[in-house]
Amino acid sequence: MSDLTPWRIAGTYFESCNCEAICPCRMIGARPGGGRSTYGTCFGALSWQIEDGFAREVDLDGLAAVLVCWYDDDEPGSPWRFVLHVDERGDKSQREALSDILLGRLGGEGILRLPWVRKASRLLDVRPSRIEIEHGPDVHELRVGEAVTLRASRPVETEERVACGIPGYHIAGTELYADELRVDNDPFTWELRGNCAFVSHFAYES
Repeated sequence: MSDLTPWRIAGTYFESCNCEAICPCRMIGARPGGGRSTYGTCFGALSWQIEDGFAREVDLDGLAAVLVCWYDDDEPGSPWRFVLHVDERGDKSQREALSDILLGRLGGEGILRLPWVRKASRLLDVRPSRIEIEHGPDVHELRVGEAVTLRASRPVETEERVACGIPGYHIAGTELYADELRVDNDPFTWELRGNCAFVSHFAYES
């Protein structure tokens, strides 16, 4: 596929990182996001559950992807180091299309502004994985095999609009405290509780 391939993916977005809630990268009310990470380094997991998606003739409905990442605010350019997990339920063409989209290989304004795409960053691996994402009225859960577990059920109390730059600041979401963010995903390992989490919708297209 090329950057002229027509494509679209839309669905639910769920993430958590080690920053304190509300994450400094969020837009809160009218105040712009993109601030320095709480502790100077940021590591976490980002996920996309596709409800409606295609890349040319390849159907992407129902598939998911997860990006496990780390970066240092003080490293020149703050490049992301990351592993991309693509849904093992997809066949080879579906997995390739999904990874090509999220790595910016097929273009798209919303994708090209993402930090691991617009900056010099290091892709460590693309891994077919068992991905499970569940959104209930009171709890949100993500599992990537034995590598990633994320659960969040407690929203942050705020009357202001909160948005994240990954799905786009034009889409409001809900900031939460993570009940658990556990990662054992070579080369990344951590276990956190009480850190930030966020859930919203996303829609990217060519």
